[in-house]
Amino acid sequence: MRFFVFSSILIIFLILNKNVFSLSNDFKLSILKKDLDQPWSISFINKNEILISEKTGKIKLFNQSNGSIIEIKHNLSFIEDINSQGGLLEILYHDDHVYITYSEKRGEFKLYGPSSTSIAKAKFNREKLNFNNIFRSEPPIRSPYHFGSRIVIKDNYLFASLGERGKGMIAQEADKHPGSIIRINLDGSVPKDNPHFIDQPLWLPEIFQIGVRNPQGMAISSFDNKIYISNHGAKGGDWIGEVKKGENYGWKILGWGGTNYNNTKIGPKWLPGYTKAIHYWVPSIAVSAITIYDGEEFPEFKGLALVTSLKDQSLRSLNFSNLDNVEEDIIFKNEIGRIRDIKIHPESGKIFFLAQDKLWKFEKK
Repeated sequence: MRFFVFSSILIIFLILNKNVFSLSNDFKLSILKKDLDQPWSISFINKNEILISEKTGKIKLFNQSNGSIIEIKHNLSFIEDINSQGGLLEILYHDDHVYITYSEKRGEFKLYGPSSTSIAKAKFNREKLNFNNIFRSEPPIRSPYHFGSRIVIKDNYLFASLGERGKGMIAQEADKHPGSIIRINLDGSVPKDNPHFIDQPLWLPEIFQIGVRNPQGMAISSFDNKIYISNHGAKGGDWIGEVKKGENYGWKILGWGGTNYNNTKIGPKWLPGYTKAIHYWVPSIAVSAITIYDGEEFPEFKGLALVTSLKDQSLRSLNFSNLDNVEEDIIFKNEIGRIRDIKIHPESGKIFFLAQDKLWKFEKK
């Protein structure tokens, strides 16, 4: 097996006063920063500086070389309700600009709405980020649920995952954005080879793929130059799969192996004509952020999908080089809390996590 199988008797233990955990004899987990407030996403600015978005509304800049952290002011109008799944979501630094997805207040905001998953862009500045929207999910919806959202930039296109806001079949209504993967240019304009202009004239121009529920992971593979996403099912039916132009993952016609929360049947796991996921989880692990590992720190992980989860607080690897025999291993579980984000340091190849209220680093000893 390509991936190193960890013993079932591995124990992560705390070395007093050092904020360092030891994983078997080869790996260690270190706490870089405590007391974050519902952190959602990280993005590397340079070798030492890391942008952090907090769901509750703050953007912070952490320097791992000296442990300092500062708050960067911003002008986003976002949902602040503690009971909402919205807030500041994915943050991405690219070419001296900062991109962010967030749950935007739309109109007079009373209880649960109206709001949308929106994307904004700002010139990077350490004191204040003056964001301008480059995308708004339409229509705005009164719901506290399923905003998504992750973003990646590939070939000067921005791809973003949008949750279906708990509205089910809206993911099949391609004249609406919720429940889709979108692709736009970096200025917010629409690529002329999107499905709307080629073979799906009834789709909104920004939509690249439809039929997703609540996709909270997205990553580019440097091995095949493809984009992969993870997606929450309902009661079961989590999956990881490829982003494919003009295709349909089938929510809520398909249940991907899961059921509604009241235990009623949703639909079959898969049907011909719909995009088939690479790997499913039933029961749900509450799949979160993903990455396709390419770095020097962990050569045994190269080419594997690293998948994080909220429910069982695990880091898993998937070897999907053979789609007829996907190999899954649990690297660790129930050790650092609910894992919200995973990113690979572009120089060192070390793995960084956001889990609970902490920023973690995973590396070789």
